[in-house]
Amino acid sequence: MFKPKSPSIFLLIVLIANSLCAQTSFTIVSKNEKVGVFYDKSDAKVVEIAAKMLVDDISKITKKYIEINGDVHKYSILAGTVGQSSLIGRLVDDEKITITDIEGKWETYKIEVVNKPLPGIEKALVIVGSDRRATAYGLLEVSRMMDVSPWEWWADVTPEVKEEVSISVTPKTYGSPSVKYRGIFLNDEDWGLQRWAALNYEPETGDIGPKTYAKVFELLLRLRANTIWPAMHKSTKAFYFYPENKVVADNYAIVVGSSHAEPMLSNINAEWDHETMGEYRYDTNSRSIKKLFKKRAKETENYEGIYTVGMRGEHDSPMIVGEDDTESQVELLEQVITDQREILEKYSKKDEERPQVFVPYKEVLHYYQSGLNLPEDVMLMWTDDNYGYIRQLSNFREQKRSGGAGVYYHTSYWGRPHDYLWLNSTNPVLMWEEMSKAYEFQSKDLWILNCGDIKPHEYNIELFLDMAWDMTKFEKNTDVKQHKNNWATREFGEKTAKDITGVMLKYDELAFQRRPEFMAWSQVEPVTKAKETELTQFHYGDEVNQRIEAYQTLITAVDSINTKVPAYRKDAFYQLVYYPVVTAASMNHKWLYAYKNKFVSSQGRNSALYYGEKSFLAYNRIVSETNYYNNVLQGGKWNHIMNMSPRYLPVFSRPSIAVAFPKNTNDLGLALESYEMELNDKAINSYADVLPVFNAYTKNKYYVDVYLKDEGTLKWQAKPKENWIKISKTSGELNADQPEERLWVTIDWDKVPKGENKKEAPLGHDYQLIPPSFKVNSAIDFISGDKTYTVGVSVFNPKLEALKGYKGFVEDKGFVSIKAENYTRKKDGLEAKWETFEGIGYSGKVAVALPRTAKPQNWISDIVKNSPALEYDFYTFNFGEVDVNIQAIPTHAFFEGSGVKCAVSIDDAKPVIVDFQTFGRSEEWKQNVLKNATVKTAKQIVNKAGKHTLKIWMVDPGVMIDQVLIDLGGWKKSYAFPKETKL
Repeated sequence: MFKPKSPSIFLLIVLIANSLCAQTSFTIVSKNEKVGVFYDKSDAKVVEIAAKMLVDDISKITKKYIEINGDVHKYSILAGTVGQSSLIGRLVDDEKITITDIEGKWETYKIEVVNKPLPGIEKALVIVGSDRRATAYGLLEVSRMMDVSPWEWWADVTPEVKEEVSISVTPKTYGSPSVKYRGIFLNDEDWGLQRWAALNYEPETGDIGPKTYAKVFELLLRLRANTIWPAMHKSTKAFYFYPENKVVADNYAIVVGSSHAEPMLSNINAEWDHETMGEYRYDTNSRSIKKLFKKRAKETENYEGIYTVGMRGEHDSPMIVGEDDTESQVELLEQVITDQREILEKYSKKDEERPQVFVPYKEVLHYYQSGLNLPEDVMLMWTDDNYGYIRQLSNFREQKRSGGAGVYYHTSYWGRPHDYLWLNSTNPVLMWEEMSKAYEFQSKDLWILNCGDIKPHEYNIELFLDMAWDMTKFEKNTDVKQHKNNWATREFGEKTAKDITGVMLKYDELAFQRRPEFMAWSQVEPVTKAKETELTQFHYGDEVNQRIEAYQTLITAVDSINTKVPAYRKDAFYQLVYYPVVTAASMNHKWLYAYKNKFVSSQGRNSALYYGEKSFLAYNRIVSETNYYNNVLQGGKWNHIMNMSPRYLPVFSRPSIAVAFPKNTNDLGLALESYEMELNDKAINSYADVLPVFNAYTKNKYYVDVYLKDEGTLKWQAKPKENWIKISKTSGELNADQPEERLWVTIDWDKVPKGENKKEAPLGHDYQLIPPSFKVNSAIDFISGDKTYTVGVSVFNPKLEALKGYKGFVEDKGFVSIKAENYTRKKDGLEAKWETFEGIGYSGKVAVALPRTAKPQNWISDIVKNSPALEYDFYTFNFGEVDVNIQAIPTHAFFEGSGVKCAVSIDDAKPVIVDFQTFGRSEEWKQNVLKNATVKTAKQIVNKAGKHTLKIWMVDPGVMIDQVLIDLGGWKKSYAFPKETKL
């Protein structure tokens, strides 16, 4: 121990000058030199651990042995903790360094190059930490500078071998962190982490034990995290069952906490024995429960811990109380907290900080909202709704509480309406938006991410913890994209980083529209079988086929990138990119091809079996990739870590397949876009023989499927009757290898005749009733053998003076479709304005009202006067009452009493308030989180055909508008809004 001397004025001047200087190069290994690493053995155990990790990293890069606390080296790395290291004390006394900028701060460290710090050392890289974790972070910061990934072990990101290693160092202070306690929750570990540990990595324990936790804690140190909520399912023994676990945690300086269902660091699932301890209910058995609490408080009194206060029932269920009413529940919960705090006080040392946290999760939030009296020094830990949307945050009064606030957030979840335990499918920009919102409302004391089995959540774990470490680097939503690109560059090099970033952004976008685990349209609690998809197969270009093609593009892209990834990073690429992308694509293909199989079977297409086989191939791809992950990758290192069917739910099964009955005819089959029925040439008046109207202003294209009705071979021809009708292919042959083909019909707008412009009259509310003066009709003949099938083509091509040079939106087939970010104009409000977030939403961008601290405008007069507004110019050919459908991101109100509202109006109409808020676990909320969208409708009047303006006003700040669809009566059922109808 030492007491530092006061720094001289001269030293301060020198230090300030040094801080302004350019980067200094420091050689770690060269042909003739290599560093020695030194720390004081009296320093914390975690410093020793981090030093050994750094030395191991250097050795893996250079293949050279690096000494720790050995002989004096010309170039050395000196590390130590303020107040714990005599080595650092000597440097301070000799005025080689100063510690005034980090002393007494939380987890703050500095790294600088010092010339001749000690006898025999010419140049040293000095790492000083304000506390034990800070010193460890500093040592591992050097690993980062050498481009060693935090995922070096957990994702096999093998360091590049080099003969020489130098780093550039700018005198810099790191920390204090944005969030005080930062960590992960190992949860729902039954199908991955626990089996891997028990059967592969730690068979001597047969469980997640101290050896496994040491590797988890090593990862946390590399990611500058400091907190763990240990695994707690019944498949895993309680963390404190193994005495070594708490010792290992302390050695790695990891703070142990516990979830909302584990009060006082007690794992109720594993530790509560009904036979010997009685019923787990506080109103009748508090003595036994307090006995467990006391045991754990005494057991952990010498270790860092965060104690969850309050109580729930066993394994994520409400607590049992005698009187089933809110008042009694609140009263009992208050007594529980009082008793817990008395126990903690008894086992606390003088002036010791023993953080306590209250987690208002699920029904506990209702108790808190109902007036529960929570002591001021207890931390409020807010939660998301399990699907990424934070239910409530601290209001302005709660932000002043001495206990502070935190957030418990999910990227993995078991429960209704459906689990997502397999792949990482939480949109990173959504996570940024929610956590930055939490940070803005002063939830800065504890962030915990429920990341399931760790794998394959690697990227989102790192993003979450990087934000918690330094939120100033994530002030803009585009910082997430930059972070992802930096991550890809570090892991796989600049050559492939841009392509990998593009693939992952598209992966995130598709998963946001529908997670892979939700593709069967089934639900849990109770578990249901697969249901019909909401994706349309015959409107708007076929949503099913569009999603198939989008995922096939991703598979093609990762296959291409894989050929460019260096051999030593192939396994890392497989884990971090290839497996998630390919299996997500295959899960989608499995179900999408199954849905297509059933649809084409109902139309009597011979291709039903073809699509069924495609579905089976996709299922088999998931099987083979998962087998490779577990049994081949890294020689079986990860065997049992990846399970392709957690909880064995219907979505993970191989779908059943339909087969079309043979038609005993070799006739050509035709199916047209916008018709569920196939073309029936035997019907007197077929309802499926005319393509939707082509609109000169939206430049549509529509498909025609040609297909076999039976086995055999069939030749066909397509002959447009006018030269302005274009078709993607005019002849072909159908056979067993290609039982159907999709053709695209477009219009050559330079050749099609203009419709006569007698007057710009309203067209009637039925959008199909277009006046002949505006319409041009023709057809395409499809010929096969001696049969001809005629498909009608209608073109809407008027000469409207009002639309010359027009740049707004226009009606098409009875609707106007708008992406929220493509406003014509925007008007700033008194306190707020509309801005754009990228990387989220169905369109890839959303309009959001900011700042979040702006005053809500709930009165119509205030909305018109004070609120920011988005304006969209649009033109209609019909008029009457319309539905303005607003799609938003399904966020919740910031805090009790605030809202999630906007207002809409057309032209000069009075604004109508639209409310997106949901409550509890309602059916509406379930559908919203399954779809990551909420759609609300406002009635408005379009009083005439012609130009109009839609206005969207802010009512509550923070609302994120994704898309808008003005329905004049023509919108058909679809999962997403149709393509934007913009000139």
